[in-house]
Amino acid sequence: MVLKYAEETDRAFVKKLNPHIGEEAFQAKSLYVIWKDAQPAGILSYCMLWDHLPFLNLIYLEEPYRGNGLGTQAIREWESIMKRKGHKMVLLSTQADERAQFLYRRLGYIDCGCLLFHDTPFDQPAEIFMRKIL
Repeated sequence: MVLKYAEETDRAFVKKLNPHIGEEAFQAKSLYVIWKDAQPAGILSYCMLWDHLPFLNLIYLEEPYRGNGLGTQAIREWESIMKRKGHKMVLLSTQADERAQFLYRRLGYIDCGCLLFHDTPFDQPAEIFMRKIL
């Protein structure tokens, strides 16, 4: 598994997986392509909260690459990159009805809050926020 910054040549692949990723992610170097055996397998993007706290926005693997540890490897590599950059902690979130929360807990993330949007125009299951000290 290799995690590389998304480049212009990756744009079609990235947009296929998530058409909502904008130009700013490419420019900010906060978007990675996950490679497996020289093939693009998924994407990982993050942003900085309060200018110093990395927040994992998205990790998405194409169906054939799921369930074999590639997501775990990508998250661990991202954490290593964040630690090398001097960050002490990372955050992420997942909806309460998503299976990803169990992966994140296995990787050492712990719950640190949630957002509730019940009875709003954005009604959805609770958004669980998780943190990990690097």
